Amino acid sequence: MKTLIKNALIINEGRSFTGAVLIEAPYISRVYEGAALPDLSDTEIIDAEGKWLMPGVIDDQVHFREPGLTHKGCIASESRAAAAGGVTSFLDMPNTNPPTVTIPELEWKFRRAAETSVTNYSFFFGGTNDNYAEAGKLDRRHVPGLKLFLGASTGNMLVDNTDTLRRFFGETDLLIAVHAEKEDVIRRNKAFYIEKYGEEALDAAFHPLIRDAEACYASSSEAVELASALGTRLHLLHISTARELTLLNNHQPLSAKRITAETCVHYLRFSDADYARYGNLIKWNPAVKTSADRAAIREAVNDNRIDIVATDHAPHLLSEKEGNCLRAASGGPLVQHALALMLELALQGIFTKEKVVEKMAHHPAELFRIDRRGYIRPGYYADLTLVDPHCKWVVEKENILYRCGWSPFEGQLFHHRVHLTIVNGNLAFRDGEVCDNVYGMALTFC
Repeated sequence: MKTLIKNALIINEGRSFTGAVLIEAPYISRVYEGAALPDLSDTEIIDAEGKWLMPGVIDDQVHFREPGLTHKGCIASESRAAAAGGVTSFLDMPNTNPPTVTIPELEWKFRRAAETSVTNYSFFFGGTNDNYAEAGKLDRRHVPGLKLFLGASTGNMLVDNTDTLRRFFGETDLLIAVHAEKEDVIRRNKAFYIEKYGEEALDAAFHPLIRDAEACYASSSEAVELASALGTRLHLLHISTARELTLLNNHQPLSAKRITAETCVHYLRFSDADYARYGNLIKWNPAVKTSADRAAIREAVNDNRIDIVATDHAPHLLSEKEGNCLRAASGGPLVQHALALMLELALQGIFTKEKVVEKMAHHPAELFRIDRRGYIRPGYYADLTLVDPHCKWVVEKENILYRCGWSPFEGQLFHHRVHLTIVNGNLAFRDGEVCDNVYGMALTFC
């Protein structure tokens, strides 16, 4: 069965034009520009008049919590939320329980996703101080890369052995993605504020003071220095500070870069002024920092020092977000609302809609060398999102699909809504409902 999406404003490869896309699942068969179309029999027609058609979002950093933490979320629940948000592919992180640090644990995740994921999927392999030999068995065609925690986060996967780091950086052809925060700086700051104010007084506003810009820069700069010396493909995750931007350049095309960077939607939306209103609901590692940091990161997205915008989707129960900034869990659910937020920022003139597509679809596909995804092109997989730019809606508990049941955007008015999401040519989400019996595919890497 063929499907034709017609009369859409197609946002793709830096421009927007009226046209149509012919799908023969799982691929895009033709892309038409203009209103003239050939006679197409035996074709389902979707009239997208007034709507925007774009490649599906590829989220390069999610924590879908399976195995072991499924009271917060699971591959099934969070991939459904992803589809509702226009996300057609995700790369999941290894700090689950047990962590994804052995080949059998990695293979288990792939089997589980094949059984339950609505969207396309792949999984980072986690590096530890003692699993280099296991990492050496990975097939780079089937994993996006290695994830190294250079600062402690949710889970116990800190890699702080210098010899191990040099082996990972110098002896693998895999991309290395890092969470970069300097533990000794964080410990020093924590001790200072506990001594000065007492532990119980440290509310969410102290989080960016403890996990400060120095902690981020000290770790990121060390990673860049090591990667530059050893020729590593290094990807800096969740950039949160203006200072880290000095480590990045926009003088090369993405395909030529050895050092790349991602930021997340919360660093583009929130600043430390928002802790008074949201408290621990916007507590992430790294921390949301100043409005000056936010402004610099927005500029870096526009000038291509930052290559990707993602979510770091990391659901917790609301009960786990309670307490002072030392006890409350770090992370929050974002994958259902990230595209709507980025289009809201575009409406405000901070980005263009073409830049949003570039950072959330084109560049993730290029950076990770994902096979035939991220663009609206004939022969590519039909991963598509159709957005209604005239549909106002408010985030409410009734329309939140995360298993944890909450969002930091509750009460937020958005002006763009995902109308439908297509995964490998199959309708995965339409008009507020996730479609049954639709399953994604494992991503492959060139």
